[in-house]
Amino acid sequence: MLTTRRFAGLLIASLALVAACSSGSATSAPAAATPTPAASAPASAAASNVTIGMASTSLGAVLVGPNGTTLYIHAGDSATSSTCNGACASAWPPLVVASGQTAALASGVSGTLGTLTRADGTVQVTFDGRPLYGWQGDKAPGDTTGQNVNGFTVALASGAPAASPSSSGYGGY
Repeated sequence: MLTTRRFAGLLIASLALVAACSSGSATSAPAAATPTPAASAPASAAASNVTIGMASTSLGAVLVGPNGTTLYIHAGDSATSSTCNGACASAWPPLVVASGQTAALASGVSGTLGTLTRADGTVQVTFDGRPLYGWQGDKAPGDTTGQNVNGFTVALASGAPAASPSSSGYGGY
């Protein structure tokens, strides 16, 4: 009888320990924030919007992602497909929305938002029929270092490309 009680006590203590460990790890490790436009929405707010804003730069009024950095468009894309995959998408992270999210324009920004499904199954945001991307070279809001790199130009708030991409380097991925 004493052995059964000891076993039951050990079992209850073990279950309490497992429960404490599993609940502690779930609440004590905050989700890592990623400073790219592709992962800018809070993990706990799956239905929240990804907001696209506008900022003034030396190239004019440009679209910016939720983290405030410049958004870009690619000359090879269409309203229904992105040509930037693999290594290209690593350098130029697509602005995506998670399941249940929507994209919205900040006050003062006008245009038409849409989405397309990428080859990898993610849903990319489009502005006036052009898929939107960030650029790994832009480190701070206002940076436009991706202008005319490999067919990319800043996404102007007017919806037009900022300038024609140079033919050299187009499609460099």
